[in-house]
Amino acid sequence: MATDRRFKNRMHAGKLLAVALAPYAGRADALVLALPRGGVPVGFAIARALGLALDVLPVRKLGLPGHEEFAMGAIAGGGIRVLNMAAIRAHRIGREPIDAACAREEHEIARRERQYRGARPEPGLAGRTAILVDDGLATGSTMCAAVRAGRARGAARVVVAVPAGAPDSCATLAAQVDELVCLIRPADFGAVSRWYREFGQTSDEEVQDLLAIAWRDQALAQRSSTNASERRQS
Repeated sequence: MATDRRFKNRMHAGKLLAVALAPYAGRADALVLALPRGGVPVGFAIARALGLALDVLPVRKLGLPGHEEFAMGAIAGGGIRVLNMAAIRAHRIGREPIDAACAREEHEIARRERQYRGARPEPGLAGRTAILVDDGLATGSTMCAAVRAGRARGAARVVVAVPAGAPDSCATLAAQVDELVCLIRPADFGAVSRWYREFGQTSDEEVQDLLAIAWRDQALAQRSSTNASERRQS
């Protein structure tokens, strides 16, 4: 693997993605929805570079019982489930363990919503362009759940943006969204971590800090815009 194909870190990847997403810069109808945790630094860099609002869309992988590293699907809020029926049949997973896994991950999604957002309401997506961001696309199950969540919440246009993705997963997702932006699609993709020089785990605290900065900047920009409008009218 050529080292110059790897991203320095998630922030670096986000800045490069922002260049590819330049047509969305400054659009009031567009917002960046990052998938926690690893997608948040990427999304933060995109939102800051393009002057877009940033929020999070928690989704969770459903691990195969006894082999949690392998996905049998994913869930998002609102009862959205994406199941890999081929994996479920191959491992003879019954309904009860699937329901149990969903219940555990729903609990984690609720925890993250409370910790990251607090009393802040979910952003309205009706009629808007939702740019869904993660740090990479391996099986694509969590992003598929995010796409369904975006559609269910009324997004008029759904864009998926990732620095690196497995070619087959990108092809599958491209058929489900209005636009897919992926900077590299290596044939020997393997794991997302292979395409970063620095790939430490993103903590809850880092997610909270980045969201706090983004939301503060958004509030200041809105206040400045309101004041400018009032001055023009006076």
